[in-house]
Amino acid sequence: MPVKIYQVDAFTNIPFTGNPAGVCVLSQAAEPSWMANVAKEMNLSETAFLVPQEDGYNLRWFTPAVEVDLCGHATLASAHTLWEIEALQTDQTARFYTRSGLLTARRSGSWIEMDFPVKPETQTEPPPDLEKALGVKANYVGKNQFDYLVEVESEEIVRELTPNISQLTTLPVRGVIVTSQSKTSEFDFVSRFFAPAVGVPEDPVTGSAHCCLAPFWSSRLGKRAMTGYQASARGGVVKVRLEGERVILAGQAVTVLIGDLL
Repeated sequence: MPVKIYQVDAFTNIPFTGNPAGVCVLSQAAEPSWMANVAKEMNLSETAFLVPQEDGYNLRWFTPAVEVDLCGHATLASAHTLWEIEALQTDQTARFYTRSGLLTARRSGSWIEMDFPVKPETQTEPPPDLEKALGVKANYVGKNQFDYLVEVESEEIVRELTPNISQLTTLPVRGVIVTSQSKTSEFDFVSRFFAPAVGVPEDPVTGSAHCCLAPFWSSRLGKRAMTGYQASARGGVVKVRLEGERVILAGQAVTVLIGDLL
């Protein structure tokens, strides 16, 4: 029997922007090798696989290269898909059991709010190749469970960054977040995210990176609620709100493709 697959642009309400994710809603658990092959075939930064259980869904995320522990945009795309196909009613909370514990999502008008764990960074001595690979001078370097976070002087530096992807691949982390305060009043901060070590040279919009960006910028700006812009070529908006050891990530999503896996 064919398996439906949905392609959803996340952290945007405009097709062909934001971060595209594949979403498969399965009737029963699939072999990890099959899920890995589907993710390779889709060739998106993440493909999500959902299996219903008694009070929610088991959710796993695969890049074209590896399975990952936390992914924001594919979780957003998954929740959006469940409401679109009426597997959930619009007033129901989506509950996902993942490698990072229970994650939930609910609708708030045209936005989807996701409850994620905070992943704060601590200041660290950067490896010798980090600034060289990025081609910029860092004002600050931190590291959390997954990534390096690099603060630079200005939004222009973030936007114009052309890192050496091959050099970034050698770093012993999932990826590198580069960020600065925004120069406009529309956003509080801007960022970009590079994760070639897991098969994603540049991720268009990265929810899990905002689990680190939220506490980082909160401590500097004195705000609990902020709006971030990920300044990739596709671009996307992530609203964040700190609630203790959790962060609420809010974004929009739009379905752009529905197909059958044969």
